[in-house]
Amino acid sequence: MDRLAAIEIFIRVVDTGSFSAAARHYDLGQPAVSKAIAQLEEWLGVKLLLRSTRALTPTEAGTSFYQRARRAIEETDEAVLAARGAASGLSGKLRVSAAVCFARLHIVPQLSEFLEQHPDLDLEMVLDDRNIDLVDEGIDLALRMGELADSNMTARRIGEARRRVIGTPEYFERYGFPKAPADLLGHRAVIYTRDGGGEDWTFRKETAEVSVKLQGRVKISATEGVRAAVIAGMGITIASEWAFTPELKSGVVISVMDDWILPTISLSAVYPTGRLASTKARQFASFAEACLAD
Repeated sequence: MDRLAAIEIFIRVVDTGSFSAAARHYDLGQPAVSKAIAQLEEWLGVKLLLRSTRALTPTEAGTSFYQRARRAIEETDEAVLAARGAASGLSGKLRVSAAVCFARLHIVPQLSEFLEQHPDLDLEMVLDDRNIDLVDEGIDLALRMGELADSNMTARRIGEARRRVIGTPEYFERYGFPKAPADLLGHRAVIYTRDGGGEDWTFRKETAEVSVKLQGRVKISATEGVRAAVIAGMGITIASEWAFTPELKSGVVISVMDDWILPTISLSAVYPTGRLASTKARQFASFAEACLAD
């Protein structure tokens, strides 16, 4: 195995903390990965990794080598793409993390256009409503909504949406149309329980500010479940426009109290800490931004 390949394998091992994860990424056997690291250590004359039954961590020399080697690999990739020109398209693998419902509604339906532009690119969408560890999962780019818990992450805001009070026309005809935040206390609510949801909301209108606590027997931890419950007429919810875009356009659900303003929700393109964002990741982030603009 050549040295460049061994260096790339070493970088992947450090990124994932696992020989087996690196082996899966490069479609190699685990012994081949171990051999590549051993050959690299022999060539450098230093120990790069400390192995134990519980953890795999780089030595001081390994950390220094990793940081410089990763920058060199990324800059080389950038140089190759620049030399080929944008018309040549992207190539290799790209792993993107996103929330299930958001990706299903706004990203996946438009993926064919992105893939047609880059026929040599293999894309893996890792869909999960949880904020998974980008390094452990080998993620190149995450599309995350709301405030970012880790301020050290490299991120760029690519979209913003209003939150609205949403329900079916049939529900409001039966239970009444709320005009002000206090009216919501008399309504059934379907409550999203993850970050960005909850029972407590503050509405603003000009200089007025009113806080309410939604009343609801149904609490759901996935946006898809909230959508299904609201569309079935089980109650109202407070959600972003992104969560109900097709239904808001078709009239299956409507928003009420639009003169009262709720906190907006943002979408950010997030890259693993300590890494330069690859051209592939940056271009996919721009593609996602265009999807929302459409």
